[in-house]
Amino acid sequence: MKRYVAAFSGMAVLLLLLIIFSICVGSVNISVSDIADIFTGANRTGAKYHIIYDIRLPRILAAVLLGGALSVSGFLLQIFFGNPIAGPYVLGISSGAKLFVAITMIVLLGHGIHINSFGMIAAAFVGSIAVMGFVLIISSKVNRNLLIVCGVLVGYICSAITDFFITFADDSNIVNLHNWSLGSFSGINWNNVYVISAVTLTTLVVTFIMSKPIGAFRMGESYALNMGVNVLAIRVAIILLSSVLSACVTAFAGPISFVGIAVPHLTKIITRTTKPIIMIPAVFLAGGIITLVCDDIARTVFAPTEISISSVTAVLLVPVVITMMIKTKKGEN
Repeated sequence: MKRYVAAFSGMAVLLLLLIIFSICVGSVNISVSDIADIFTGANRTGAKYHIIYDIRLPRILAAVLLGGALSVSGFLLQIFFGNPIAGPYVLGISSGAKLFVAITMIVLLGHGIHINSFGMIAAAFVGSIAVMGFVLIISSKVNRNLLIVCGVLVGYICSAITDFFITFADDSNIVNLHNWSLGSFSGINWNNVYVISAVTLTTLVVTFIMSKPIGAFRMGESYALNMGVNVLAIRVAIILLSSVLSACVTAFAGPISFVGIAVPHLTKIITRTTKPIIMIPAVFLAGGIITLVCDDIARTVFAPTEISISSVTAVLLVPVVITMMIKTKKGEN
């Protein structure tokens, strides 16, 4: 218990410090005293207030919430498939969501129809479920290593089709989908944050409530049945919960690579447990921290040019995935 308290306390403090740091850094540097004046109401006018409240703070909160959601989605998929490198990005689920969002926006904008945040999530959810269904069919016919290869191939196909539609789109609003399709938190506003909070936090609470049956399912279907768990219901619930979380991420930030794979493994090292009742909130916190760090790098290192967040997450997290795969292989031998 002391280890868990220390782990959660440490991550919470680190996240708070990172949020303050993220507000300070950027094309315009803002001091901590300026932040204090703005949040205490002493100075709520001028350019710095606009930069903090309208630009940086919504983006920071979105990065934390969506990074945590993506990490929990990856954790659920790893339990479901019994594969340590399963994740929304690797299995092609994020790419399927991206494809459906892009097509929906292109069709609707082409007819002068504006799609709201919930519409984007719904389109992403349909894409996630469609690819998830295909992956489930494949999983019954191949071993877990080939499943990952098939997922990567499906992801490439979906990304290629998405790029084709975006490349030949004429409307300027549609062409701007290019940055989103590579992964970015730019352009997030408070209305987006409200929707993201409602969807991700509600799904996270439901997932946490189901942590005990999910933990039994992780031990194997026979064990879960002996514990009185409805295995079919849990399988469906995990699919739906992970799809909602990954769909929400893709709808607002596009596909983000390797966060869903690496963060659950890093969290296991920090907490030294695999119990879902501990891992679910811990993975959410760790995912928010890592995604926020990657977003800060993406928007500041080459400022004023902003690189895609997937480029940063790939560079930082692929070594973690490779190390984990090597350890898993040694364990099998």
